[in-house]
Amino acid sequence: MAEIAVVMGSKSDLPSLKGAFEIFKKFGVEFEARVISAHRTPDEAAIFAKEAEGKGTKVIICAAGMAAHLAGVIAAHTTLPVIGIPMASEPFKAFDALLAMVQMPPGIPVATVTAGSAGGKNSALLAISMLALSDKTLADKLKVFRQEQSDAVRKADAGVMGDIAEMLK
Repeated sequence: MAEIAVVMGSKSDLPSLKGAFEIFKKFGVEFEARVISAHRTPDEAAIFAKEAEGKGTKVIICAAGMAAHLAGVIAAHTTLPVIGIPMASEPFKAFDALLAMVQMPPGIPVATVTAGSAGGKNSALLAISMLALSDKTLADKLKVFRQEQSDAVRKADAGVMGDIAEMLK
């Protein structure tokens, strides 16, 4: 059973979601991925959102660019948490998508992460943190992940002066 669903407005968004899929694999979290357009397949978007909870989905991640209505359309048809990832497109480089996602009307929330591939990773981690509220194994894995990130920064800090000395030779 996939507790997380990743929905992209276009298959062209797939490469930017690779980081999310890697995070799910690292944490051992099953997911499903779909291509559904808020504008080109609105009936499918509504059906998907309405049926998601009954299929065991607990969090839905939506990646879309341009008008970026996908996350809002999905959120309008479910009470499940929806996380939006603004995707870059011409000419506004994801700014338009970001505004579309964060400007949701009261009562239909969409949690929005940073744009593009970093947003893919952050959306996965946010979804996992939501699941970790009721899953101790995931909560423990998340704590280890955060500790690994801290350790990597401390290691970089410990060696930075030596790196600078090498640069200046």
